[in-house]
Amino acid sequence: MGKECNLSNLVVRPIVPGEEKTWNNLMATHHYLGFHSLTGKTLKYVALLDGQLVALIGWGSAVLKCAHREKWVGWTPEQKRQRLRYMANNQRFLILPDINIKNLASRILALNTKRLPADWEAAYGYPLLAVETFVDHHRFAGTCYRAAGWIPLGSTSGYGRKAGVYFYHGQTKTVFVKPLFKNSRQVLSAPFLPPELTGGERAMVDLNNVSIHEEGGLLDYLARLKDPRKRRGIRHSQISILAVAICALLSGAKSFIAIGEWASDLTQDMLKRLGCRYSERLRAYIPPSEPTLRRTLQSIDAEEVDLLIGQWLEPQAQDKAVAVDGKVLRGSKGPDGKRVHLVSALLHREKMVIAQQQVDKKSNEIRAFKPLLEPLDLQGKVVTADAMQTQVENARFIVEEKKADYIFPIKQNQGNLFETVRKIKDEDFSPSPHDNREGTWAD
Repeated sequence: MGKECNLSNLVVRPIVPGEEKTWNNLMATHHYLGFHSLTGKTLKYVALLDGQLVALIGWGSAVLKCAHREKWVGWTPEQKRQRLRYMANNQRFLILPDINIKNLASRILALNTKRLPADWEAAYGYPLLAVETFVDHHRFAGTCYRAAGWIPLGSTSGYGRKAGVYFYHGQTKTVFVKPLFKNSRQVLSAPFLPPELTGGERAMVDLNNVSIHEEGGLLDYLARLKDPRKRRGIRHSQISILAVAICALLSGAKSFIAIGEWASDLTQDMLKRLGCRYSERLRAYIPPSEPTLRRTLQSIDAEEVDLLIGQWLEPQAQDKAVAVDGKVLRGSKGPDGKRVHLVSALLHREKMVIAQQQVDKKSNEIRAFKPLLEPLDLQGKVVTADAMQTQVENARFIVEEKKADYIFPIKQNQGNLFETVRKIKDEDFSPSPHDNREGTWAD
């Protein structure tokens, strides 16, 4: 096939049943390394141009050790052990004989890496965040990898691994890596992984962006709570147990079992940051067990802890709008058999609840408005609510006491108030201090 071809008709896809034998035979026959099998978790692809097979690509698990890669990612050895599966290695890439088309190889790599994370997740239940490969610089310059956005990191030291044993063969190669997302490196090296990577729901709060063990962080807030437990037999501090449980809940855990599993997956560094107990015998930080987490959560004052969490999170949020809303918890039932009704304050953009109170019925939402917002620092923010909260006292409280603004709707069934507001003209309003700035308040 000649040098000038229309690459817009190029298709890169996984092999289908019946193609693997041909893929293996072609790779074994034409690749300079030959072929026996890919290692670890694998995916095999073919590249077709106008329906004709032009290339083969094989992916496998990332190598266990690579100093240049570890430095590039910036992860700890423990993080690497847990997160190496989110990287894959381009173990084989073959342009078939007699195929000589300009930019073909780099275009194949670009199309393949674009679809690779979703294909990997469909096959193995989690996506890829980055890929690597090793190019024999004595044979190839790696031009197609560079053109496809791969990053050269340096040369290997000339060691190989066979049957679990490392040996020196002296054949150095250039290490190339490619992040599959803009923030791949940050995710791989962050203290906490997003729960979506393992099939969970999106976290309520990104724990990497909030203070935990620092001054004024979560641990300091939890230290204000009284420990109701008897001192005898205590192995874990109440602060560490609650810190683990709260972080697990904010990360999407929805049951005691899920909280316990989340705790057991924490790295030693994170267990230390959360104030967990250090065992001299095991020489390791120990997470609280699921029964310990369960007993502690059932013994605390939930409303007091909820208030502390809101006070901890609210100052760290960048959101300038707070919504007040009442909801009935689906499937809930109180001691009296009635469904639980909550009034909550949540951040508009981040969808994070920063305060909530239980009320007897919907009509009591009005009385809950001021106590709900009283502990929060709302200065310079905008509070929104439904028409039920359109009350003079609420408006005065927001503006005069909390130094904030409000947006309250008015319905036609609110009689005189609706008619009064409808007749107001723009010139009746005094200038807002926000009008003196360029742009909008949200900027």
